[in-house]
Amino acid sequence: MTSTSSPAIGRSVDASGIQTNYHEAGSGFPVLMLHGSGVGVSGYANWRYTMPEIGRHFRAIAMDMVGFGYSACPPDAQYSLDYWVDHVIGFLDAMGIEQTHLLGNSFGGGLALAVTARHPQRVSRVVLMGSIGTEFTAPAAFNAGHGYEPAVERMRTLLKNFTFYPDSITDEAVQLRYQTSTRAGYQSTFEKLFPGSREQKMKAMITPDEQIKAIANEVLLIHGREDRVVPVETSERLFKLIPKSELHLFGQCGHWSHIDRAAHFNQLVLDFYGRP
Repeated sequence: MTSTSSPAIGRSVDASGIQTNYHEAGSGFPVLMLHGSGVGVSGYANWRYTMPEIGRHFRAIAMDMVGFGYSACPPDAQYSLDYWVDHVIGFLDAMGIEQTHLLGNSFGGGLALAVTARHPQRVSRVVLMGSIGTEFTAPAAFNAGHGYEPAVERMRTLLKNFTFYPDSITDEAVQLRYQTSTRAGYQSTFEKLFPGSREQKMKAMITPDEQIKAIANEVLLIHGREDRVVPVETSERLFKLIPKSELHLFGQCGHWSHIDRAAHFNQLVLDFYGRP
């Protein structure tokens, strides 16, 4: 299930019976970083540039969710929002973390939202970047990985959906995610993660409005105006629902604001987490 040559393979911990791959940097109050759901994604692939910056001030931890990256893919797994929330809590328990900041990207944002709504005592402050988690009209690129068959140039084309600057997609980024997408058993697992239509995939990650309105944690919403994967209206809706929320929109920025606007993104997040 793994290739020892991949930098996406880090440490491993048993989280509620699931061997969970993770990376970390720095020390201090923890920031748990939750990746998106694109083909070949892992915690490392998603956050490899962000983690060192967050790690200068906090204990930055990027985990691979069950079914993704190099964490276990149990053959009997019933993938769902409930399952992934339980995995996050099991991971925090295994790491001895009572409370953490959360940083979630897309799928990881929807997951961070659900963890916060269900386990508010385990969460301090939350950053949601290009997040799902509420109803929205899914654009074509939302399902761009459907039917993916491993090929380097197909992976490159997929990754270009995530950025405002297609030329910024490096060979390293393509190879990193392509390598993950070709590991044994990956394709069959990926097909099980989000079965059904685009609308069914979206609804599988929804937290009900009443639960979102009840969130008392401070939440920073960040979105790229030119996001072709999750429309900016999604963060605008979450901003209206979450009482203690702030919204920052980047112009000339796609789904990956942590890449397209890296320096400003990192400073926003660090300032938000570091407030007294």
